[in-house]
Amino acid sequence: MDTGKSQVLQHIPALRRYARALTSDTNKADDLVQDSLERALQRFHLYQDGTNLKAWLFTIMHNVYVNNVRKSCSEPNFVSYDNLNTSHHNSTDIENDVTMRDLKCALTKLPNDQKNILLLVGLEGFGYKEVSHMLDIPLGTVMSRLHRAREKLRQQMFHA
Repeated sequence: MDTGKSQVLQHIPALRRYARALTSDTNKADDLVQDSLERALQRFHLYQDGTNLKAWLFTIMHNVYVNNVRKSCSEPNFVSYDNLNTSHHNSTDIENDVTMRDLKCALTKLPNDQKNILLLVGLEGFGYKEVSHMLDIPLGTVMSRLHRAREKLRQQMFHA
């Protein structure tokens, strides 16, 4: 595998993290990462040296995810819940688990266009301009969707 393609490997943990946040399902996230990497490697000749490889990979993942969502609209949607760890050592662990569960739940209630931007900026640390380019939307749209996503998340987390 040449140097460029081997650089893809260093981005797999970030792709997995983003995929899990998008799908809220470990198995679907793993499938999304695999499909995205397969597409990236098949089309690696289209990658332009000197550009942001991570952003290119995330753009591919976003497109694969959107295509999967469109395909699944006519299929039944099954939700799997992660097993909760009930062997806690202190109340802080329980509070953290509850907070994380509430955050995951609140994220699933966000519209996909807002959730994607929130995850790309907040979780993955991309800049607004990078997200604008990755999702092929105007910078102002990124900023307004991010603002709305943060507001909805704040309302769901603190006013529930």
